[in-house]
Amino acid sequence: MKRASFLLTLVILLLSLLGTTACGGAAPATKTIAVVTPYMANETTKYVIDRFKELAEAKGWQVTVTDTAGDFNLLVSRIEDAVTQKVDAIVLGMGDPAQMTKGLEAAEKAGIPVFGLDAGVAPGVLLNVTSDNTDLGKVSAEALLQAIGGKGNVIMFTHDPHPGVRERAASAEATFSGNAEIKIIEKKHIEVPGPVDNARKITEDLLTRYEAGTIAGIWAGWDEPALGALQAIEAAGRTEIFVVGIDGTDFAKAEIAKGGSFYASVAQDFDGMAAKLVELIEAYFNGQKPTEQWYKIPGKLLTKDNVN
Repeated sequence: MKRASFLLTLVILLLSLLGTTACGGAAPATKTIAVVTPYMANETTKYVIDRFKELAEAKGWQVTVTDTAGDFNLLVSRIEDAVTQKVDAIVLGMGDPAQMTKGLEAAEKAGIPVFGLDAGVAPGVLLNVTSDNTDLGKVSAEALLQAIGGKGNVIMFTHDPHPGVRERAASAEATFSGNAEIKIIEKKHIEVPGPVDNARKITEDLLTRYEAGTIAGIWAGWDEPALGALQAIEAAGRTEIFVVGIDGTDFAKAEIAKGGSFYASVAQDFDGMAAKLVELIEAYFNGQKPTEQWYKIPGKLLTKDNVN
């Protein structure tokens, strides 16, 4: 009887230990990350977000990507949706956080961290990984100055809703303004989606208004409007006009290599940005708070001398 009681007690104890081990040894819940962006139609935005998704999923995280095609009101709603879904983190892909306060407040209230990927920093955004946009603007403007011999009329293509482009434009304008023989005669907002077509149409109008020899160069805040400008320039035979962009896209490299009007681009290190953000999110998941709000990755000037 005592032996049977002992065996029964032993069996119960073993079952209890097995149950505890099974619970304690269970794999931790998969981390979920919601990426929201208004700019997935942009080639470089898509590239860096796809690269981030690839690296994050290699960590075993579950990543969803939502594009609102330039609709910032919808972007706020998508952030709120992510909060409702109780994701572990939200990544803001190249959207201006100043335009989505309501969504960021919801995330902050729920204790969900928001990370910027080439976006910006505002209340509710833990940190932002981006290029050194001030340097991108300066270097690209200096390249255009070199192309046009340091004098002449310049046109700027900007997109203020994007914090990075806005910062580049301010830096480029400061660089141009420091040269007494340079005059900025037009600053044009480029629409997104559709920046190539929009920039081409704007350039066509400008070429009609300004006769040959009155425009020396066009500075574009990223490569796609630079390509649109190039298309209009070549169609009009106005090859005296030089164009510079920013991003270092494949199509920009191909045009720069021809040695024509597309003079230069400043390549952003999108692989480096994506990798850095994954590193910072992983550290956060492991209980390590970031030491900075801005993490800036340097770019590289590309001309026909080093584009290949």
